[in-house]
Amino acid sequence: MNLILLGAPGVGKGTQAKLLMKRYHIPQISTGDILREAVREQTSLGIKAQEYMNKGLLVPDEIVVGIIEDRLKAKDCDRGFILDGFPRTIPQAESLAEVMDRLNMGLDQVINFELDEQTLIKRLAGRQTCEGCGNMYNVYFNPPRQQGVCDLCGKKLFQRKDDNLETIKERLSVYQAQTMPLIGYYQAQGKLVTINLGESEGPDQIFDRLCKVLES
Repeated sequence: MNLILLGAPGVGKGTQAKLLMKRYHIPQISTGDILREAVREQTSLGIKAQEYMNKGLLVPDEIVVGIIEDRLKAKDCDRGFILDGFPRTIPQAESLAEVMDRLNMGLDQVINFELDEQTLIKRLAGRQTCEGCGNMYNVYFNPPRQQGVCDLCGKKLFQRKDDNLETIKERLSVYQAQTMPLIGYYQAQGKLVTINLGESEGPDQIFDRLCKVLES
């Protein structure tokens, strides 16, 4: 089962990808993770990517696509994979299609998670992470028992620098401009399924709905 997960920042793609991994035993492929891995292992493409990253520049599409192609060749992708955070644009989607053709892979489904913007902003602006164990909370939806303190290990909670209102609105604006066109692109191919999320819907409830879509 080869899947792409689409959705705005804060919609919960990463959480659903991890649940899919456990249930279907297929890897989650996150662009950020595989870029960092390629840099760490100093592959030829990783070295090229590092040059851009060290300068604070975006890694060009051709390098990202090459790293993704290398990742899709790995043995653990024989049963399928979950692409999380890629593609972000139509040109990236077209390059991915070429890669999958070369590897004789088909795309089974594209899942598009949709949530209203106000809830997305609350999800992102309210996020807090434990500096000790990494457990995550949200001051609006899943607050800790004691303000600013992790329930599990008692360490201090912190907020990511990019989870401020101004940055969040910019990230959502970029998503609308660059990634939203992918919805029409995959819809035209008959691959897209949209799952509309409720404000109070938890990860397990969403996952139940997602599995019904995939197994129907």
